Amino acid sequence: MYLTSFIHRDDLFDVAERWLCGRLEPDDGLRITKILICDGFVLGQALEMVANLLLELIYGDRFRQQRIQFKGRLRDAISSSAQDGDARTKELVNLYQTNPEFFYREAPIHGAICLDQYKRLLGLYRIKRPRRIAEKANRYVANWIFTQVLDRAKEMAQERAKQSDIPLEELVTPRKQMDIEFVAAERDIAQKFKDNTIKLDRAALTIHDVGGIKLIANGERLYRLEERLAEHPKIRIFDRESFSGNYQAVSLIIEVSWDGDQVCRSYMERRTWEQHLRRGIPEAELKKGMAPLLDGAKPTLNLELILSTFPDFVESELGNSLHEERILAQRDNKIYKGYIPMNVEFLIEYLFAVGVSPQVHIDRLPIKLWGRYLPDTVIDHIRSLYRMPESEFYC
Repeated sequence: MYLTSFIHRDDLFDVAERWLCGRLEPDDGLRITKILICDGFVLGQALEMVANLLLELIYGDRFRQQRIQFKGRLRDAISSSAQDGDARTKELVNLYQTNPEFFYREAPIHGAICLDQYKRLLGLYRIKRPRRIAEKANRYVANWIFTQVLDRAKEMAQERAKQSDIPLEELVTPRKQMDIEFVAAERDIAQKFKDNTIKLDRAALTIHDVGGIKLIANGERLYRLEERLAEHPKIRIFDRESFSGNYQAVSLIIEVSWDGDQVCRSYMERRTWEQHLRRGIPEAELKKGMAPLLDGAKPTLNLELILSTFPDFVESELGNSLHEERILAQRDNKIYKGYIPMNVEFLIEYLFAVGVSPQVHIDRLPIKLWGRYLPDTVIDHIRSLYRMPESEFYC
């Protein structure tokens, strides 16, 4: 996974690539912890700064922010903002108010909502949770590995065609034989990870939306914002995608710079180190500030910026394109569900768990891509990072 919202994305990619090949270095746990502390803070600062900037460009008025931890708070804000909505919006809000628990109120979110003086929702920003990053890494790696497995299976078919002295396109392969060759090809790819003879494709594993902002306005305001962003000196748009159908919005990937001096001042002013006292790093070291953690950082980071009208936003949170339903559909619609991509998800989830746990040193990697594991395996190992005792029914 190559997370462009992180400023130490190269370092994190290198660690993840080694772990996928089963290679652990002694200081990996400490390095991951420092990256997550540093890059998480810088990303949070960048999101707040860019959200402020963009909302001022759209509305010009002051607004306030509220931190949220669960989706229920966002959906309550939608409900409070819907007095001027159309008939469909009011219908969805009424459904929500009738049975709020049906709309995934307890789904966690790490972010903030932006409200005007009348408590109307103007936008929000969030940092994707480690579990969601791991799931997305699973899909990206699965798609990439799937092509590798197909290529290897094709090589096997070519070898059989050559032995039969016929062109590949004339080779008739029974379905059972195709399944056998696919499994064999999967084993070959797993062995390449084990032998450390495979090189991950960084471009295919790039994730841009760890940090995301969603802005809500009418179509004319959003159109003008895009025009102004195209000429903005501190923001570069390098990708744009327009969604239609059940889910309607415009998604921009933007590159923004960040101010190191401002980041260091903010870290000290907010006494941010107090939030990380249980991360395995001595308080005295954390109180030295952000500067020691910035070595090797990239000068820019990427964010996803979603532009949406209020009716479309309500549809995405309460209607036919409900966010959590889209996530569940993504989980179910994977083109490749072999044991390798599942192990990728387990291992990436464990990597982030190490970075936020009290442990900065680990002795071994509990997940190997060429092994097979149950979800309970990674859960138990994450529990052990927090020294949580096992709960057995009997002794």
